[in-house]
Amino acid sequence: MENALRYAAPVVVVVLILCLRLRRRSAIQDLAGPPSPSWIFGHIRQLLLCPRYGAHEFNWLNSYGPVYALKGCFGQDRLMVADAVAMQYILNSPNFQRASTEDNPRKLVFSEKGLVVLRGSDHRRIRSALSIGFTAAAVRSYHAVFKVVAEQICEQLENFPSTTTDVCSLLSAATLEATCQAILGRSTQDLGEEFAANNREIIKLTASQSEVHILADVIMSRLPTWIWRAAIHLPTKIFAVARQGRFLGNQVGGRIVREKQEAAVQGLETGSDLFSRLADPNNSDSLAEEDLVPQVVVVLVAGQETTSNAISFGLLELAKHPDFQDRLRAEIYSALGNNTSLAYESMPLLNAFLREILRLYPAVPLSDRIVLEDTVIPLGESIISSKGNLIDKIPVRKGEIVTVAIAAYQRLPSRWGKDPHIFNPSRWLDGETHQGEAVGPYANLLSFFGGPHICLGWRFAIFEMQVIICELVGKFSFAEPDNEPVNPRLMNALLPIVATGERALPLHVTRLV
Repeated sequence: MENALRYAAPVVVVVLILCLRLRRRSAIQDLAGPPSPSWIFGHIRQLLLCPRYGAHEFNWLNSYGPVYALKGCFGQDRLMVADAVAMQYILNSPNFQRASTEDNPRKLVFSEKGLVVLRGSDHRRIRSALSIGFTAAAVRSYHAVFKVVAEQICEQLENFPSTTTDVCSLLSAATLEATCQAILGRSTQDLGEEFAANNREIIKLTASQSEVHILADVIMSRLPTWIWRAAIHLPTKIFAVARQGRFLGNQVGGRIVREKQEAAVQGLETGSDLFSRLADPNNSDSLAEEDLVPQVVVVLVAGQETTSNAISFGLLELAKHPDFQDRLRAEIYSALGNNTSLAYESMPLLNAFLREILRLYPAVPLSDRIVLEDTVIPLGESIISSKGNLIDKIPVRKGEIVTVAIAAYQRLPSRWGKDPHIFNPSRWLDGETHQGEAVGPYANLLSFFGGPHICLGWRFAIFEMQVIICELVGKFSFAEPDNEPVNPRLMNALLPIVATGERALPLHVTRLV
């Protein structure tokens, strides 16, 4: 990748300079925003590479409000949007599409037939078929799976010789196992060690960010699609791992689907998991093998780490706030005596806690959209331009980049009450949070996105978190170790990162009962 970038960069830079000189003035230039520290990187280094995510972005939010101008690489004008009305319009309008800097890596890992890559009628068709496994009733039926997986985490914690444990690694394995059993009807052992090892390598490689990555993304986003498709054959480690991941995903997925199809044809019991139903040719909602197999990698990669990261951040906040941890534990002891899947919905502290974690730590805090056609973005709150004019809408042109600032939106005082940067689950119980129009599917949050591409598995993730948190907090106490700070950093997703730059969550874990 580095060699290819070295040869391509000068040509692309010249083309960019010519394009920038010839382009029309953008309305984004009339908006207030922080001064750019670099023509090459603009504000992108500050946005993506700071040691603690949001160190600059949240200051810009406080200084310039929910809508302001930024500079991308090579002087590109970008619009940062954390206004609820504007975000709803962007996420639901056909005039906006995921930027190629987001789409290209998805295609690399998931192939062009994966749900997270598909658009239009193909996306609607596959999403509709998969949705039967993620309804409220379907998700409740996974309670026994989640409970067993949570108990397995507890057994592993008891066997650790040291009182300081990296909880991240345990949670990653557990959420993968839960997804495999509930959705595929298989255990992780059935996937094979080669698949599991490659899956870990994909997660490790995608959990990185650097100046080289930033420039590579910018350059590749301006090249024709066929070049990106050809790039997967380059002899670099990341492309080799991606190729192997797609091959193994198709191999494992194809085997699982064919086994289920053959069992259904023979009239054998195939199980109650989602893929058994979708692979059964006797069902009207079944999917063809070429449509179903690509979703195996989507389910295993996209659903695994986002949930384990959210639980990790939750345990980190509990370790920082022992008084709240004790209150939550008391609620767990009181509410879960009957051990039913419905009990979790009647636990106010638990659900306030989960909402607060998802508010502060969205899996994807930023999402870039490219403008497909000239349009006008409406604003819920008027802003003042750099020239002092009051603005209630912003015209944007075809080809411009708009960033949906999810993490910033979830820290607006107008939506979440006072001290929105502080962990405070009580805001959800005291009526501080905004009760107006719904932006996302859960608690007015955008942690699961919005519009037609809302995360299909959001109910699955919430219920999985409820079960695992209750099991862990009910049996163990969690405390921060000395001199081992953990910071949220953006590395394609928001991750807990320790001083060495690795994804980890070291905690003191003490058995209680």
